[in-house]
Amino acid sequence: MRTPAIILNFKTYAQVDGDGALSLARICEEVQAETGASIIICPPMVELSRVAHEVKVPVFAQSVDLWETSARTGHTTLSSVKAAGATGILINHSENRRGMADIEALITACREEGLTTIVCTNNINASRAAAAMGPDFVAMEPPELIGGDISVTTANPGIVRDTVEAVGEITSDVRVLTGAGVKNAGDIKVALELGTVGVLLASGVVKADDPRAVLMKMAVGLVQ
Repeated sequence: MRTPAIILNFKTYAQVDGDGALSLARICEEVQAETGASIIICPPMVELSRVAHEVKVPVFAQSVDLWETSARTGHTTLSSVKAAGATGILINHSENRRGMADIEALITACREEGLTTIVCTNNINASRAAAAMGPDFVAMEPPELIGGDISVTTANPGIVRDTVEAVGEITSDVRVLTGAGVKNAGDIKVALELGTVGVLLASGVVKADDPRAVLMKMAVGLVQ
């Protein structure tokens, strides 16, 4: 994953139902081509394969189940998301928490499959614990700010800076992302100044009246 990066989580908003997911993915592809910014997208799971095969931006799965391919129903395996075109996985998002044992097992399994791992955390201690498991990235997102109008870089820049320092004390191999309420290029600029290598976005783009205009401003801010 090229950094600094914008990771856009489509979540399961109504705006990305059906053709909406592909439309937003194509916007991301256009913005990346025009600005040179690194943009990674996380479409709804039911649209993962379609999106991955229609656009050239990296596609990550929003989650995955800890099951091997077998006679099971209603689960999503690592091999299936890789076959669908995903190159990475979001693990332990605030809206889809996992136990520490599952997180470690998923990191190991993803490494074996050659998939990039982003482990979401909600505080500094969880970030330390996640970093010790050896993912590619730790993404610190205070849950109370997710989906809100105030960015973590405004509400609590100290927790971002301290997370970067705490992870660095554990290992230099794990890089830090941040998110929650990130809405504009200024938020991204501060996030990078605090030592992160990118941001997680969602509602600020997905639910915007003009997602392309919003994402373009953020992408330009990322590469300036």
